[in-house]
Amino acid sequence: MKSILIASTLVLSLLSLNAYAHSDDEQIAAAESQNGHAAALGKPGIAGNVTKTMNVDMNDTMRFTPATISVKRGETVKFIVRNSGKLKHEMVLGSAKELKEHAAMMAKFPEMEHSDPNQVSVEPGKTGELIWQFGKAGTFDFACLEPGHFEAGMRGNIIVK
Repeated sequence: MKSILIASTLVLSLLSLNAYAHSDDEQIAAAESQNGHAAALGKPGIAGNVTKTMNVDMNDTMRFTPATISVKRGETVKFIVRNSGKLKHEMVLGSAKELKEHAAMMAKFPEMEHSDPNQVSVEPGKTGELIWQFGKAGTFDFACLEPGHFEAGMRGNIIVK
């Protein structure tokens, strides 16, 4: 029994050391592949690699401004997301299918809190940031998944060229 405990401790120690040996990019990529959120769009970005800053406004008319955003493949974008409304809003990156499924889950569990690298929740009158590196060309989606907001049309597109 004692040898199993020692072996387990050794394995955990080696795994911990291995985690420190990886770069920030590798750790972010590993975390992204584990949770699968927005994997088709790219991966969480690193602040020091930001090449473009976009201002996005969310409001109580259930709209994003702008609703269509264009970026270049490989760009790391910092979204400065302002909530000019009186309700809580969020910007979540993902495929249309992922966003629709997540919106349905939020409707069933409206008090559910989540904090994923592909989203930012912003209280009324506040500003938040989301940094993302877009690795694949195509048209992708973002939405507010607060209960009822997605269904009310609070969605947008990101065109990656």
